[in-house]
Amino acid sequence: MNPFLISWKPKFAVIDFRADEKIFDTLKKFDIIPIKTIKCDDILEPVCGHPDMVLHPIDNTAVVVAPNVFDYYDDVFKNSGIKVIKGGKTLSRNYPNDIAYNVARIRNYAIHNLKYTDEVLKYYLQKSDISFIHINQGYAKCSTACINYDRAITSDITIYNTIRNLGLECLYFNPKNVYLKGFEYGFAGGCMGILNRENFLLTGKIYDEAERENLYSFVTGAGLKIIEGSDNVLTDYGTIIVI
Repeated sequence: MNPFLISWKPKFAVIDFRADEKIFDTLKKFDIIPIKTIKCDDILEPVCGHPDMVLHPIDNTAVVVAPNVFDYYDDVFKNSGIKVIKGGKTLSRNYPNDIAYNVARIRNYAIHNLKYTDEVLKYYLQKSDISFIHINQGYAKCSTACINYDRAITSDITIYNTIRNLGLECLYFNPKNVYLKGFEYGFAGGCMGILNRENFLLTGKIYDEAERENLYSFVTGAGLKIIEGSDNVLTDYGTIIVI
């Protein structure tokens, strides 16, 4: 199962504690309980609340979590039916020591810089019959959003070429359209993703008309309705992890 393709009725969404309040309201309208992240003081401030930096869902019943914030999520998901597994890699401030859980998924593939992927996460992915593809980009999930089984959006040209070489469809989305405080720009995977079986969530608005048209056509062509979670510019909050 690819946990970023929501084929079940989701219960929870892990989201950056700094996200626009309208996004929290949007999640609640779809009967999804927002779970605010806890700040991870050991990584850079702009991404210290990004879910995809500190945890990775194996499926819709289990997540691997960095030791830095394990106790928080273990408590949050207590009695929820979600198994919380402690990862092996403790994250630290500078690249590549902050990328261990930032793995992109499409179809039954896991795409990442495999030199730095957390070994516990690798173990559980292997148990799920996931095939690994090595790339040099460590922020793979930050950069990538699934649309359906055969289609994804990415703001990284290496990942774009990798997905296309698998015979799958991929849209390159210019990261200059994504705001991330503290950086020149953000990433596609951190500002968009599947909300449920019918809807695709954007964290804000795309103001580049051509980019907006291309993305809307690509997503709606897969049968999904686009929901704009706020009136602000499209903002990278890290992947909103829906479980």
